Amino acid sequence: MNESIDPNRLPKHIAIIMDGNGRWARSRGLPRIEGHRQGANSVEAALTACGELGIPYLTLYAFSNENWKRPKEELDFLMGLLRTYLANQTERLIKNGVRLQVIGRRDGLSPDVIDAIDQAIEKCKDGAMQTLVLAINYGSRQEIVDAVREIAFDVQQGRINIESIDESTIAKHLYTRDYPDPDLLIRTSGEMRISNFLLWQISYAELLVTSKAWPEFGKEDLYAAVAQYGKRNRRFGGI
Repeated sequence: MNESIDPNRLPKHIAIIMDGNGRWARSRGLPRIEGHRQGANSVEAALTACGELGIPYLTLYAFSNENWKRPKEELDFLMGLLRTYLANQTERLIKNGVRLQVIGRRDGLSPDVIDAIDQAIEKCKDGAMQTLVLAINYGSRQEIVDAVREIAFDVQQGRINIESIDESTIAKHLYTRDYPDPDLLIRTSGEMRISNFLLWQISYAELLVTSKAWPEFGKEDLYAAVAQYGKRNRRFGGI
């Protein structure tokens, strides 16, 4: 473990935009799918590091709803990689006390992918040490649209008084209603944008961008990010 990490200033929730798989592969003369394959190892490294540090929540941006624009061959590989990950890692997640959750819309996902997700979630439901949240077919604007629709329906049904709607009302209707907001958002590969990820939830998160592509991101990189987080002065709008 990184000795510069302050155990009293750990984030409770880390969110990661896993970027750079394709560029990492291209820079090595490899097909893009090899970048995705290698990136799966970084998922394990990040989850292991969070477990060692005692960080209870890790959310990974696995597949955005904009990613459907990619070539069919790459999409088929990504969906197959997801099924393989869930099949191969579920027992490890159970052994390490990891509860698996998935956020995002299900429309567009094939029945076999949905079945693999549901089975993995069910098998890992008793995990009490960590929660791994995979954002799959996810977009934050779409999440907020879905929340507004739910609230509007509840108002229509008389379950919510329109004058009582506040920030907590919206938060309770987001996909992430059961998790704390991220304290630290990490983006790999040097891109300086949020890419429609947890826009509501990261309002006060600390941001850290690393030039390393996701397939290069290992345990020590996550330790370093947490160490830097511990040195930040989180004022939440105060002085």
